[in-house]
Amino acid sequence: MRDQTLTGVLLVVGVLGLAACFGWWRRRRDGRLRSVAAAPAPVDGAVAGARHDAHRPLLARLGARPGAVTLVQFSSAVCAPCRATRRILERVEAAVPGVVLVEIDAEQHLDAVRELDVWRTPTVLVVDPAGRVVLRASGVPVRDDLVAAVAPLLAGADR
Repeated sequence: MRDQTLTGVLLVVGVLGLAACFGWWRRRRDGRLRSVAAAPAPVDGAVAGARHDAHRPLLARLGARPGAVTLVQFSSAVCAPCRATRRILERVEAAVPGVVLVEIDAEQHLDAVRELDVWRTPTVLVVDPAGRVVLRASGVPVRDDLVAAVAPLLAGADR
C-alpha cells in the first residue's frame, strides 16, 4: 500500500512540474514579436521570396494598405485577450502616424487563417509598406515592443 501512495505522490509532483514548465514556456512566448523569415530561394530558378510575396493579394483584400504599416489582428468573439490586444493596437495606431489597424474575425475568414498559418487568437501580423508580413505575435503584444518594431518600417517607407 505504501508503494502505491509513493507512486501517486511522485506522479502528482511530476505532472505539476510539467505544468509549471509549460506555463513558464508559454508565458515567455506569449505576445512576443517574431520575425517572419523570407522563403528560401526556390530550386527551379523562380524569384527568391515569391512565396513570401504570395500573401500580398490576400492581405490587400483583408485591408492592408500599401505605403502604410498595417497591424492585422485575428480575433474571435469569445476571446478575452483579443479585446486587450485591440486596445493596445489602437493606442499604437493613435500614437504612431502611418500605422493602420485592421481587425479580422478569424471565424469569418477561415481561408485567410489557414493561408497565413494562424493557430490561435489573438494573432497580430505586422505588414510592411510593401505588403509583406515581417513580424507576428501570438497573444497580447507589448505596446512599446510594437512601437519599436514599426519605427524602422516607417523610416524605410519614407525613402
